[in-house]
Amino acid sequence: MVVAGLLFGAMGVCVKFAAEHNDSGEIVLWRCMVALLVISGMMMLRRQSPGTQHLKSHAFRSISGFSALFLYFYAMTQLPLATAVTLNYTSPIFFVIWQILLRGVRPNRLAWIALLLGFCGVALLLRPSIDGDNLFGAILGLISGGLAGLAYFHIKQLGALGEPEWRTVFYFSLLSVLGALTWVGWHGFHWPDPADLIWLVGAGLFATGAQLALTRAYRRGKTVFSNALAYTTVIFASVFGWIFFGERIDTLGWAAIGLIILSGVIASRVRLRPDEHRA
Repeated sequence: MVVAGLLFGAMGVCVKFAAEHNDSGEIVLWRCMVALLVISGMMMLRRQSPGTQHLKSHAFRSISGFSALFLYFYAMTQLPLATAVTLNYTSPIFFVIWQILLRGVRPNRLAWIALLLGFCGVALLLRPSIDGDNLFGAILGLISGGLAGLAYFHIKQLGALGEPEWRTVFYFSLLSVLGALTWVGWHGFHWPDPADLIWLVGAGLFATGAQLALTRAYRRGKTVFSNALAYTTVIFASVFGWIFFGERIDTLGWAAIGLIILSGVIASRVRLRPDEHRA
């Protein structure tokens, strides 16, 4: 999981550099196209079939995941890298909210604590001292966290249906490439210059490696421990943001990040059951 955090942080650096001459749709296209090529190659070597009886569920997961990724990359271009990553990592908090809304579960005391801490952290991170331009990017970054939480909800549903992780990644990458192609076709495609191509392909390779490391961490390690270590991405992002972009986060910003991380770790420990008394 620490390796995944390092690679996700490196992906963020590539995204910010690539965003100087490419919009979010083009970056998503290259990131997901690289992932699609890698996962397709692995499937061919292992002779695994993409056939599924749950295409509708994959579509829901892919649409929410693609939208989250698109907004996440845009937020990276508008905010300090650590801030954008932290807002996207509100997904465990939103995961709890989606379970309450879509599964009709009853929140327990731990869930309320996680939601309260998360709300305080987000409010502090979006405090009025952020200027108007950054505020728009921050709101989109927060929405990306909500959509990522929805994507994780669908991933959990696919797991309950018996779908393997590689097939879920395959359909997410495939449908995201189609979505990004639609965006690029609408706005006009331009072939990146060699320097930008390095950043675009790098984002895809780092993201794919991070996904593989993350999958192995959840498969081999304890889930709660893995969830906590997932936030090392914020640490790596803050270090990379300082080294490559000279970004600084003030004391209140770090306090907000700490609250969001704490709420996310608590949210990952929440176990909710359907409310049998709810209509």
